[in-house]
Amino acid sequence: MTTYRDDTASEALGLLVKETQAILHLRMAERLRHLELSVPQYACLQALDHTPASTSSELARHAFVSRQSMNVLLQGLEKRGLIERSEEPGPRRERATVLTPAAASLLERAQAEVAAVANTMTSQLAAPDVTKLIALLTSCRDALLASDPG
Repeated sequence: MTTYRDDTASEALGLLVKETQAILHLRMAERLRHLELSVPQYACLQALDHTPASTSSELARHAFVSRQSMNVLLQGLEKRGLIERSEEPGPRRERATVLTPAAASLLERAQAEVAAVANTMTSQLAAPDVTKLIALLTSCRDALLASDPG
């Protein structure tokens, strides 16, 4: 466990969020491995489940990968029969992507694995604290989105 003695509270929070994210990603990867899914592949399937016909650019943003990485990821999912991409390119020559019926069962199993990790992560928190943490992290995210990157 890392201690943050010399940092300000805000700096310590940023480091703790990043450390937590890294461990969360690792635990998710461990649980998804037997399904032959990576975390970015899971994020892609999850995004397509929520927003069918997304473009690769939209999916890349949801999965936190580059557009080039997303194209490779989509090729792999397509070869496995988990997604279909339209033949006709849309705006900026991107093709819409949708889940296949074969992906539904796999995604349901993957969601259960990820939920188990999330439940472990929050197992020491009371339900009202989880709700409050979601609100606080949402505020932090929104503040960063609203800030000037320069």
